[in-house]
Amino acid sequence: MSRLLIHLVTGPQDPTRVALAFLVARTAAAGGHEVSLFLAGDAVTVLHDSVMDAAYGIGTGSVREHHTALAEAGGRIYASGMSSKARAVDAAAVGDKAVEFVPPDRLVELIMEADRVVTY
Repeated sequence: MSRLLIHLVTGPQDPTRVALAFLVARTAAAGGHEVSLFLAGDAVTVLHDSVMDAAYGIGTGSVREHHTALAEAGGRIYASGMSSKARAVDAAAVGDKAVEFVPPDRLVELIMEADRVVTY
């Protein structure tokens, strides 16, 4: 199977687009693909429980449900360390979600390793 990187830069102001990114990631992981979801910019704020619980896309479903399914299917979730720091998203804010805070060079590595990159 192939490697897919989904780069989400859209924040909770557009829950449909956020949910779509999580839905595509979830679907690809369930299909046996190796999936990495990289959150940057305002997208990192979706990691707050209150934001994730409220984020529901029109026709694209619940971000919380997609996140859970993605994690259960083995998808990797990364958050930009710089974006997270600037928006007060840290390990305490994320809770028990499996998220790795990483620098920009990790994003570059993921892009170079991926067979396909999709940005939302």
